[in-house]
Amino acid sequence: MTHNILFVMTGADAWTLNDGSSHKTGFWAEEAVAPLEVFREAGYPVTVATPGGVRPPVDEGSLSPDAVGSVERAEEIRNVLDTAPELQKPIALTDVNVADYDAVFVPGGHGPMEDLAVDADAGALLIAADQAKKTIGIVCHGPAILLAAKGEDGVNVFSGRTVTCFGNAEEQQAGLADKAPWLLENRLTHEGFKVTLGLPWTVHTQADGNLLTGQNPASSEKLAREVLHRVKKVAEESA
Repeated sequence: MTHNILFVMTGADAWTLNDGSSHKTGFWAEEAVAPLEVFREAGYPVTVATPGGVRPPVDEGSLSPDAVGSVERAEEIRNVLDTAPELQKPIALTDVNVADYDAVFVPGGHGPMEDLAVDADAGALLIAADQAKKTIGIVCHGPAILLAAKGEDGVNVFSGRTVTCFGNAEEQQAGLADKAPWLLENRLTHEGFKVTLGLPWTVHTQADGNLLTGQNPASSEKLAREVLHRVKKVAEESA
């Protein structure tokens, strides 16, 4: 049986800061490429979905050797982004049938703060995946998508769940906390989530039932492997 993974990715190439200016952004390269490599290696096809089916824009800052550890890795990642068929022609969020997938994975970057956080289709997709007990993996700024998961009563469907995300301390150290219109750790806490954090920039993941989250870029590969492990376990139990 083939297991299919859905990547829900940002379509935003700019983030509106609190002074109204635009900060160039998109998805964070490592958070898409490392999981894509994990799923490919396991033989799991990946489909990418974005708002409107636009090609997801990469944050160029995430392709610097400093961001990924070496010039060689930066070239590897850029090559994957340039050649990955999954990223060239995404489907629209509105065309997704959650039943077709075993897991939903959401890479971060500041892009999701701009679009997925307020996208009703993204929220509805996540709610449908949760109701179907699909494995959901979300990393770094990706948990901004959880803010869009409102029920008909306006209450967040995931409120009360335990998650991790890119923390205030990391945002501060990255230099954008003071310019940000809001901070993800604060918003999730305000919405009723229990947020756990490791030390800044260290690998930290959090599981709450079928909802698995990772704190930062360094956590993306580990999170993808945990998603894979859970998908396989669910498949074995239902066999």
